[in-house]
Amino acid sequence: MHKSWLFFVVGLGLLSVVLLTGCGSPEDKTEDDTGRNIAFWTCSMHPQIKQPDPGQCPICKMDLVPVYEDAGEDLGPREFRTTESAKALMDIQVSPVERKFVTAEIRMVGKVDYDESQVRQITARVAGWLDRLYVDYTGITVNKGDHLADIYSPEVLAAQEELIQALIAQEKLKGSDIETIRETGAFLVEAARGKLRLWGFLPEQIKEIEQRGKPSDHITIYAPIGGIVIHKDAVEGIYVKTGTRIYTIANLSQVWVKLDAYESDLMWLRYGQKVQFSSIANPGQTFVGTIAFIDPVLDPKTRTVKIRVNVPNERGKLKPGMFVKAVVRSQVAAGGKVMAPDLKGKWISPMHPEIVKDAPGKCDVCGMDLVRAETLDYISVDVAKAEMPLVIPVTAALRTGKRAVCYVQLPGTEKPTYEGREVVLGPRAGDYYIVHNGLAEGELVVTQGNFKIDSALQIQAKPSMMNPEGTPAGGPDQHHH
Repeated sequence: MHKSWLFFVVGLGLLSVVLLTGCGSPEDKTEDDTGRNIAFWTCSMHPQIKQPDPGQCPICKMDLVPVYEDAGEDLGPREFRTTESAKALMDIQVSPVERKFVTAEIRMVGKVDYDESQVRQITARVAGWLDRLYVDYTGITVNKGDHLADIYSPEVLAAQEELIQALIAQEKLKGSDIETIRETGAFLVEAARGKLRLWGFLPEQIKEIEQRGKPSDHITIYAPIGGIVIHKDAVEGIYVKTGTRIYTIANLSQVWVKLDAYESDLMWLRYGQKVQFSSIANPGQTFVGTIAFIDPVLDPKTRTVKIRVNVPNERGKLKPGMFVKAVVRSQVAAGGKVMAPDLKGKWISPMHPEIVKDAPGKCDVCGMDLVRAETLDYISVDVAKAEMPLVIPVTAALRTGKRAVCYVQLPGTEKPTYEGREVVLGPRAGDYYIVHNGLAEGELVVTQGNFKIDSALQIQAKPSMMNPEGTPAGGPDQHHH
């Protein structure tokens, strides 16, 4: 915004302030009639203009307004005094500086993706020809244990023959008086079974071969998990080598939601937090997931960090590729620490945040040792009660880049008096700023009308938001910028 436009906006407020504080109210007009001395006349839009007599601003042609000699009598350099009637017309409102827990609301967008831990690639464990594909197109739902394909393989035929011959030899050697010979027969049988297991034969398949006593030249591939066939990489009749991918199956009963979080929001995000989100495809419905991973690397192009959320999807309403809008609500304590009342005294899996227990133990999914929730940068509720943050409403702070100014109502004064203070603010949490320095609990800060107070101080060439040193703003050519 150009400076001229900024001062135009400021000027609108300045005019009303000067009129209210100098000559706008009946109360002030009476004081004027009884002998208040006018120090000079100035322009509410261009406060650098000072003239001994009334008239018009030489820059914008607005009527000049008076500044009285006693306007700042007994006041500090950052103080402003008005009357009750002027205060009402200026609509000045205050709120106390208080200690309380506040909630930071972080909004993010992202999309649904496959849960990588629930994706399986079905490959050929032995070379041969694909004689039959039972699942012949992408998108079919399969259950764990369903047959997927038959492979004809001479190697499989030879391996089954080895097992049958090993069983026959074991039977013959059972009557031997030499223990080593008997053990050798058992070893050959187990070795033949192990070879078939490595090729993907299930225990029941091996048992069937032993009972049948006759080899088969085909091997049937079964689904290791239930889910959706998301890729079909082979066609019936082709020759496959060991490791050739045939299918890819994804279990969609649990999905990932990958969100983009701005770096300024990372202070509020923690592993294990609950995330609420919605999708266009499911209007009016809210889904809930758990933060399971926060990317340690920032994307230099978007200045965002990927947040991965684990989400149950038993009814299959969330489909990979869907766009979502999410929100995380973090309860904030002193120092910007995040509280988690539901995790107080709990033990959580460092790999699977949905696994939470009351006592130490192992993760039910990955077997890793559980850790205390406090080690994940949370604080318990008991500690937080002694560390309530000092906060003010967002509207109480006038911010100009690196500086923040608040106006505090001074107690025990005959007329409403306000003092400007530079304060050190912490991060914003919802409708509040956390205060690090400059204010005390119980003080009253102006939450409405503070811009008008600042404008009045600027007219009087006192330190203000725009002029921290108290010098008049701008110069004679200001309107050209």
